[in-house]
Amino acid sequence: MNNNTLGFVMSDVTRLMRNLFKKRLKGQDLTLVQARALFYIARFEGVRQVELADMLEIKPISLVRLIDLLVEADLIERRPDPKDRRAYQIYLSATAQPHIDEILSVIKSIQDDALAGLSEAEIATVTFAFEKMRRNLSAL
Repeated sequence: MNNNTLGFVMSDVTRLMRNLFKKRLKGQDLTLVQARALFYIARFEGVRQVELADMLEIKPISLVRLIDLLVEADLIERRPDPKDRRAYQIYLSATAQPHIDEILSVIKSIQDDALAGLSEAEIATVTFAFEKMRRNLSAL
């Protein structure tokens, strides 16, 4: 079996990046899932809980406990969705910013390590290809 197919290579790169992320984030008192949640909330401020669960690929019921922990840590706020009384939107609290800064720093360092030795043209080509694959698969 050939382990160098695109799917295997993408899976290996993702696994290696995830493991490096956990290792480099150690001093932050955040789990990988908590850090990922904060990252997505920072990117999509006001995201609804159900959408965040989809982004994190976890069940909404599992997300409730995660959100409770982040609220208790004063890192996020849960606010009623003005368009849907049954739903909540999630926002970062002011105390989350240092954690976000560290998460972004770790992401940048891993990206720099992963792209070491690639030219700007190679990076642009890889990025273009992955964006196109994402569009293709999102359309299905």
